[in-house]
Amino acid sequence: MLSTFSGLNTMVSGIQNNRVGLNTVGHNISNSSTTGYSRQQVNSVATPSETIWSYSRANQIGSGVGIYGIARARDIYADRQYWKENTTDGYYNAKARNYSKLETIFNDSDDNSLQAAMEKFYKSWVDCSTTASTASSRQNVINAGYNFAETLNATATQVQAQIESVYQEIILSVDNINSMTDRVTVLNGQIMEMEANGSMANDLRDQRDLLVDQLSKIMHMSVNETPNGMYNLVCNGTTLVNGTSKVTIAVSPPLNNVVYGISDYTLNIKESDIPFDPGNGELYGQIQSIYEDKEYIDRLANMAAFLLTTLNDQHKAGYTLKETSTGIVQGNNFYGTTDAVYTWNTTNPDDMHLEKGGVAKRGIQIIKELTINQDLTATDGHNLLATRSAERKIDDSTDPPTITITGVNGVADGENAVWISTLFNCVKKNTSNVDKDASGTLINEQIRAIGDESFYSYYNTSMTTLGSSTENMKNKVEFQSDLMTQIENLRESTSGVNWDEELTNMITYQQGYAACSRCLTTMDEMLDKLINSTGVVGR
Repeated sequence: MLSTFSGLNTMVSGIQNNRVGLNTVGHNISNSSTTGYSRQQVNSVATPSETIWSYSRANQIGSGVGIYGIARARDIYADRQYWKENTTDGYYNAKARNYSKLETIFNDSDDNSLQAAMEKFYKSWVDCSTTASTASSRQNVINAGYNFAETLNATATQVQAQIESVYQEIILSVDNINSMTDRVTVLNGQIMEMEANGSMANDLRDQRDLLVDQLSKIMHMSVNETPNGMYNLVCNGTTLVNGTSKVTIAVSPPLNNVVYGISDYTLNIKESDIPFDPGNGELYGQIQSIYEDKEYIDRLANMAAFLLTTLNDQHKAGYTLKETSTGIVQGNNFYGTTDAVYTWNTTNPDDMHLEKGGVAKRGIQIIKELTINQDLTATDGHNLLATRSAERKIDDSTDPPTITITGVNGVADGENAVWISTLFNCVKKNTSNVDKDASGTLINEQIRAIGDESFYSYYNTSMTTLGSSTENMKNKVEFQSDLMTQIENLRESTSGVNWDEELTNMITYQQGYAACSRCLTTMDEMLDKLINSTGVVGR
């Protein structure tokens, strides 16, 4: 038989349930703009019924409502999809930022760009081919050549600065990773302790999932939840977090890279000293960006090597306006050191490099070698500009053929300036077929640092490749952004706080609270009548 006061307990459970519901609604509304917050909801369950007997049979009567738990609304499948695509989004954005900065460095629309300096250099040779006897025309070539070398060096310096900037971003990313994995381990311990009694640490789980969201932007991330509620985080096969323990990603001390004139850094796991590979994400994109930036330094180095070898050789094949007791002076190096021998070594296809007097130079070392010959910048140095050609007699009966100089063309002759100008816009076979020093290797048969294409073509191909890569990456960023928006909307539809829904729940809990209170009052009045007004007959 039911207790006299059992109905009161039933209503009290209803009041408590609705009060918890109102508190949860208030918590949701208060955190509607909190990043990473997941909507919470009260899960109610009927309390065990009691048995009553009537007409010699048992019946079950409800005893009220209990709170089974307060759960957060979360779709784990949407979370895993978000973490996967967020990694790709971070990678694309890192690459896009780097391409954008490279485009700024190689901004062909700028009057001070490398493209503009190259065009002025080329035009100065074209003008000199028709006005070689004019001192101002020859001086203009020297000035334009000096400006081009300075611009190419400045461009390489900007790319170096870009690499150093990306390395600083990498160091910052590693610091962020270590800081966030530290917090994940702390939250793992707090969640395990709080959930040991069967409750759910909803707010702590939200904080942990937000950290995983941020980590997934930086690197490839696999998340495994253990039975005790802790997360194990694995990046590309490397376990970074295992419950309440973790490993630390370390950045190596600066490694001097003489080829590119920068300090390189490597990533490894501090505890085991094994290399760390992020696999994907923003950090991986930053590492790949450094490789690409170095490739553009290599392209600039190839251009500089072409000028130090092929253009210098063509300049040496001409003759100056200077005369000595032994006759007309033949041209010397236009770029680099006077009388230095620059050659392009192709013995090893994987290690082609410039050699100066037998000393190998690569990357930024080649670019730094690209300076105007100091003899040309001296007083009356323009007279050393080799614009004239010579009349040659070739004897094919010898091997190699013997070339004899029979005379030098007049002061106004600009034939050699014409041949130098062809280096800018003609393929190798359409350039001069003379030999700078009668050694038997013709200029248009030499192996060039830029291949068989023209100087312009090599540069424009590089810029076209950069523009195409930039546009392609922008398209990928836009596509990935649209995909991320869809996934975020999917997650938000489950875990986001909906004000209309919360206000509806608020009214529901409010009315339920009032109804339970009214019912409790009615029962109280009945019991008051029973207790205080019965048993008075016969007094």
